[in-house]
Amino acid sequence: MTGLEHVDVAVVGAGPAGATAALGALRADPRLRVLLLDRADFPRDKPCGDGIAPHVLDVLEEVGVTGLLDDRVEVRRLRLARGPLVADREMTRPAYVVPRTVFDHRLVEAAQAAGAELRRHRVRTVEPDGGGVVVDGRYRASVVVGADGAHSVLRRGLDGRSGQMAVALRGYAPTPPGRAHAQVIAFGTARQPAYAWSFNRGDGWCNVGYGELVGADRPTRAALLERLDELLPGATDGGEQWQGHQLPLSGWRGAVPGRGRVLLAGDAARLVNPMTGEGIYYAVATGVLAGRAAAVAIAAGDPEGAAARHRRSTRRLLGSHLRHTAVAARICRSGRALDAGLRATAADQEVFDDLVELGLGRGRLTPTILTWMTRSLAGHVAHRATATARVPVRSGAPSGRDVPAPTEED
Repeated sequence: MTGLEHVDVAVVGAGPAGATAALGALRADPRLRVLLLDRADFPRDKPCGDGIAPHVLDVLEEVGVTGLLDDRVEVRRLRLARGPLVADREMTRPAYVVPRTVFDHRLVEAAQAAGAELRRHRVRTVEPDGGGVVVDGRYRASVVVGADGAHSVLRRGLDGRSGQMAVALRGYAPTPPGRAHAQVIAFGTARQPAYAWSFNRGDGWCNVGYGELVGADRPTRAALLERLDELLPGATDGGEQWQGHQLPLSGWRGAVPGRGRVLLAGDAARLVNPMTGEGIYYAVATGVLAGRAAAVAIAAGDPEGAAARHRRSTRRLLGSHLRHTAVAARICRSGRALDAGLRATAADQEVFDDLVELGLGRGRLTPTILTWMTRSLAGHVAHRATATARVPVRSGAPSGRDVPAPTEED
């Protein structure tokens, strides 16, 4: 094709995964021409819980980005609750709650400072042409990184898997005194998995929201708001900027890394923690990996091998973790198991720390977690068995048998 603009790496989507893909490529080879394409001007809003784990800053430091959140308020406490059960502890390393309007804009500016070009353009087609990849008949790139989110155009062209989705609603509301200086998560008691959150930004406002697994019936906005208020009474008072969004949850098979010259990162690669819904760390980590893979493949004269390189690096970083989160997510569908985990977390700082790593970083189901959950479940079963044994035989019941006491459903 004639009249095409040639670039080394075209990145579709300039959110956290896209901006860090540009940073990863330019860190590996500053001579590359990297083009960032996004359908919006920055700064722009994005529905999200806004939680930034410390692991994100570790990855950014690897590509030369430091001090990005030095002016933001640290959040050190994490409170987990389900009904009357509460685990409230201080995290080993503080997190941050930063609106995506701020966080994404700063990342894009860092990518531009490193040499990336940002253009407003909504990508609709990506086609290989033998000598590269043509984007919308306007750009030819040696490698393309798809970082275009949950409804990725690039993923639809590469992968037919539907996968599991969650739906969430997010808004901003004044911070009540009882939820200041903390990230608060209240798990549902009727449906699993589902939880409401209130994450204090440190400026008098909280990011509040509610999310659940998508089933046969998609919940309405009114239903999501109602469930948020049920779990965190008053959380919607004074709320504004309500936005819904979908989350493509990771499964046992892990990420969708791409094919050939087309790589995927973040939500586009179906990388959202199925236990917590967290996706920023995955986006930043796999964005950097995708950028590096693109740069190394181009330098080796093998751009067709870029996706294979990306797959290997992603598997090394997240493969085992993603299998463990898939198992943990299945376990947490049981209210009894979730309660056991909360009791263990409330009783032991090490269990709490391990669960934070599993939910926000790339941790695993450690022996500490499994031991505590097994003990908690065993204790719960023994307690119920004792209670059942104490119930007297009802008139007319078969001789020698106890009649089980009525129990609440989990």
